[in-house]
Amino acid sequence: MKRFSLPDLGEGLTESELVSWRVAVGDHVDLNQVIAEVETAKALVELPAPTAGVVTRLYVEPGTTVLVGEALVDFAPDGDDPSPEPRPEATAVDRSSPAGEREPVLVGYGPRTSSGERPRRRARASADDPVVVSATRPATRPRATPPVRRLARDLGVDLGSLVGTGVGGRVLREEVELAAGGSPGSSPVAPDRVTASDDGSVRRPITGVRRRTAEAMVSSAFSAPHVTEFLTVDVTPTMTLLDALAHSPRIGDHRVNILTVLAKAVCIAVKRTPAVNASWDEAAGEIVEYAHVGLGIAAATPRGLLVPNIARADELSLFDLADAVSSLVRTAREGRTAPAELRGGTITISNVGVFGVDAGTPILNPGEAAIIALGAVRRLPWEFEGQVALRQVVTLSLSFDHRLIDGEQGSRFLVDLGTMLADPAMVLTMV
Repeated sequence: MKRFSLPDLGEGLTESELVSWRVAVGDHVDLNQVIAEVETAKALVELPAPTAGVVTRLYVEPGTTVLVGEALVDFAPDGDDPSPEPRPEATAVDRSSPAGEREPVLVGYGPRTSSGERPRRRARASADDPVVVSATRPATRPRATPPVRRLARDLGVDLGSLVGTGVGGRVLREEVELAAGGSPGSSPVAPDRVTASDDGSVRRPITGVRRRTAEAMVSSAFSAPHVTEFLTVDVTPTMTLLDALAHSPRIGDHRVNILTVLAKAVCIAVKRTPAVNASWDEAAGEIVEYAHVGLGIAAATPRGLLVPNIARADELSLFDLADAVSSLVRTAREGRTAPAELRGGTITISNVGVFGVDAGTPILNPGEAAIIALGAVRRLPWEFEGQVALRQVVTLSLSFDHRLIDGEQGSRFLVDLGTMLADPAMVLTMV
């Protein structure tokens, strides 16, 4: 018998919530077949089977938080006598039993296949009391996006009981809400997770990304002395350039916008002011200036704020950067961001302009020295060539760690960004 326990993620995460099983007791699985979906404080991930064989026991029920090293599932590997445990209606979780030998591979990778490759990384799940796992849970789960699955779990709706009307038979949010006894858009909540008072106030547990974000923001706000500077820029030339690119045959399928141009400007300006692409290593008593830009893009998702990053963004062309930003944001909103994509950032952009906001005082992503907020582009009366004209104007907000960056350095970096957005041709003088 082979026992599979929640492996060490190697990312400082010690527990995870089991979202769903993809298998049931008695099912045969192949090597690296996805057997469960779990949710870390950072991302939704999948667990692959560490061996081919028959599932003989499930230890954890969906919705349970599991500690690293705790038993998840038992297998009878192919070639062994399965001799599975009796198949009662339910199998009780035995928290007192040993977790078993830890798997020798990191979660989400699993053993190598015959081709020598490993599957894409995924992983995570615990509870204080014994729980019951259905031995007859269907192996094939209904089609639905991660946010809809989470909503169904919160509302106590069995997705398997619904017939999806979305693309490919996907269950839609409205169908979950109707099944829960509400109306589309009403977002009713599960009574076991939310409590309501007589005046209509509700209390929701702080979990997942929301808890992780709160902890990170408190740590950052009270450990790094923040300074925020603002610069309002006439970006009419950049918007004219973007319009020309949109009608150019060279643009292809690339989606180049003001965020893309700012991302490229950040990568160029960093080379002129390396202090903004750095971190404060308190333990070592050192300031670390990074050789490359790990460009974080703050993304609002149904699970909360995530900041996945583009590794070595400074090496990408404008079009490649546009593709990377689009892919990063799309993946985050679909709940498919891998944990590895949330590590390694060195400087971040927050596009608050998409919400119609002009400016703000962004809080640093922990471990980074600077973050830039991009405001909304607006047509405003503006001084232009000695006269007042309607121009397209945007405000940039730069927050930085004053331990690493002096006012002069922060100001120079911000002015470089503004210069490139006000006159893209000025890039030629900076590279």
